[in-house]
Amino acid sequence: MDELVSLCARRGFVFQSGELYGGINGFWDYGPLGVELKNNLKALWWQRVVRERDDVEGIDSAIVTHPRTWEASGHVQHFSDPMVDCKACKKRFRADQLDDAPPCPAREGTSQHDFTAPRDFNLMLKTFVGASEDAAAVAYLRAETCGSIFTDFKRVREVSRQKIPFGIAQIGKAFRNEINPRNFIFRSREFEQAELEFFCHPSESAKWFDHWRDERIRFHRELGFGEHQLRIVPHTTLAHYAKAAVDLEFLFPFGWQEIEGVHDRGSYDLGQHAQFSGKDLSVLDEETKERFVPAVIETSVGIDRTTLALLCNAWAEEKLADGETRLVLRLPAAVAPIKVAMLPLSKKLAEPAQRIARDLRKSWNTFYDESGNIGRRYRRQDEAGTPYCVTYDFESETDQKVTVRERDSMNQDRVPLTGLAAYLRERLSP
Repeated sequence: MDELVSLCARRGFVFQSGELYGGINGFWDYGPLGVELKNNLKALWWQRVVRERDDVEGIDSAIVTHPRTWEASGHVQHFSDPMVDCKACKKRFRADQLDDAPPCPAREGTSQHDFTAPRDFNLMLKTFVGASEDAAAVAYLRAETCGSIFTDFKRVREVSRQKIPFGIAQIGKAFRNEINPRNFIFRSREFEQAELEFFCHPSESAKWFDHWRDERIRFHRELGFGEHQLRIVPHTTLAHYAKAAVDLEFLFPFGWQEIEGVHDRGSYDLGQHAQFSGKDLSVLDEETKERFVPAVIETSVGIDRTTLALLCNAWAEEKLADGETRLVLRLPAAVAPIKVAMLPLSKKLAEPAQRIARDLRKSWNTFYDESGNIGRRYRRQDEAGTPYCVTYDFESETDQKVTVRERDSMNQDRVPLTGLAAYLRERLSP
């Protein structure tokens, strides 16, 4: 993890927010490579979950929503972790993570903390809306993106003319005032989620739960997570509203951890919001004339956690035939930040190479680099996870061909310029 975190900072994937001032704990900034990787992951999720289906609609809701949303969902009353304070050093810890607590710096002669009794600590981040800061102005940054999906259900169903079963999807920021943010971007105070709430008749919830569980497993396999890296863990203890739940866990360097959850939430959410709002959120089956409150199958994936899983899975150090070691990120082409690197063999060849790069940028994120010897430039692109490097050399002037190098195998093909786009498209299309 230390080497990966170092690479992420050095190459501009992810680094601590506010590092100019010493950083702010639990918040991270995505640099030029990181934002491309993350955006590509979100785009792939949106393509698979929304655009390739006719029974899912997308929304983008506000981060701050009506406070009653979180009262109805139970977040204001129950969304908490057990917390303890050390009486000596005044630091706070999660009561269920004390095995990982560092030694107490304030107690000489012993490394043990002097903890208070555990108490609940609400993870909602509070803010105020308007000019006053009284109780009437209290609002919350959303702790999950699903809240507005439920409150927007009636409106979205009407404007989209969808009938049950159908889903509403959203990608967006969420905020939790974590007691102990840790493990890089795995657990932070600001993060992104991609969530789907699929509404169905309660009698069909088991069928749709199985469907979406299998769909989500297929998605993670597409990201390159194999049998030994991804496991499915059913919940042995269910929340009071749930009929079924599974976690999809990835094997990180710090152990198995959840990156996505799939839940059969029953009719709890729409039922709660109907009760708190006083609005009817039931639907009428026009064929059977039955009126019912839809059940919900939820899939919720952590974008930052999955980004970290992609980086961990892609990381490789390998010995080359010449005795050198190369560091390479074997990222799937669909999510790689840079798809193609254009590398003229000499600065004298810059003009035609730049012209080719401009054409490639119309289809793919293309990086141009003419600095240093070609071997070092290959290594830089290996570290960035770039699937293909295109080299324009002195022979290209006469034979109108370029050399295309593939990242993982390092094999090279001589490709005609007229067929370069087709060659790359065949290999880069998701």
